[in-house]
Amino acid sequence: MHMAPRTETMGLTILSIEVGNPAHPTKTIAIEFLIDSGAVYSVVPGEILAKLGIEPLREEEFRLADGTKVARKKGIALFKYNERIGGADVIFGESGDSVLLGAFTLESLGLVLDPLRRELRTLPMVLAVHG
Repeated sequence: MHMAPRTETMGLTILSIEVGNPAHPTKTIAIEFLIDSGAVYSVVPGEILAKLGIEPLREEEFRLADGTKVARKKGIALFKYNERIGGADVIFGESGDSVLLGAFTLESLGLVLDPLRRELRTLPMVLAVHG
């Protein structure tokens, strides 16, 4: 199964996903994300996370493309896309940061981005059971 998110002219893939607080899953805010399968974590503006009552759990250091190091707060958010729901680490974006949907969030939703077709595909769900 594949789903086609919106693709912009420069090959950027945009997807609207609801973000919420795991403690209050019915209260969400829809956000348009740039899908970046090269990014590990998703980045959501800090003011939106604060509005949802999501608190930072720690601060981590990240390296930007130009080599600069920056510190950002990190917490946990709920993500909803159609009937899919998952929880993943989220970075509290600051002024100038892009709103990104990273690989961990896609995986928590059971999805992966096909880089050639720019479509979302369902991840095979495998469960190991000892007999």
